[in-house]
Amino acid sequence: MSQLIRVGMADMQVCRYPDRLSTLGLGSCVGVVIYDEVARVAGMAHVMLPDSGQAKATGNVAKFADTALPALIKELVSMGASRGRLKAKMAGGAQMFAFSGRNDQLSIGKRNAEAVRDILKREGIPLVAEDTGGNHGRSIEFRTTDWKLVVNAIGRGVSEI
Repeated sequence: MSQLIRVGMADMQVCRYPDRLSTLGLGSCVGVVIYDEVARVAGMAHVMLPDSGQAKATGNVAKFADTALPALIKELVSMGASRGRLKAKMAGGAQMFAFSGRNDQLSIGKRNAEAVRDILKREGIPLVAEDTGGNHGRSIEFRTTDWKLVVNAIGRGVSEI
């Protein structure tokens, strides 16, 4: 019997087959899943911000892309994952509010998604699927039984990637 493991905002969790990981309310936040099908382990992070460098309070590593992804990778490797087999999927990174002007600093969703892509590339982990951008929220569930990320996009229906 599989267990559903909830991942809160600025949180990360790991699991083994046949469990599932889920997070709700991804707006500008990004839900990132990293997994190893052979070792049958997966982890999810609900990333709020792209970079811990400008933050005053950095105690929660799951809050930032630049600290959450390395921590998640380390945890998965400690559970038996091979760095060479890791793959990733992500969803979220929406622009939830309209801003006047062209200030990219306010485009948190876009910056979150770019930061995740950059870190995965630097870590040598292929991003095999994503559902990012737009102006709609999402909730996601990752199944270790078939390695699919189910994306429930508000007002747009459900898809599997």
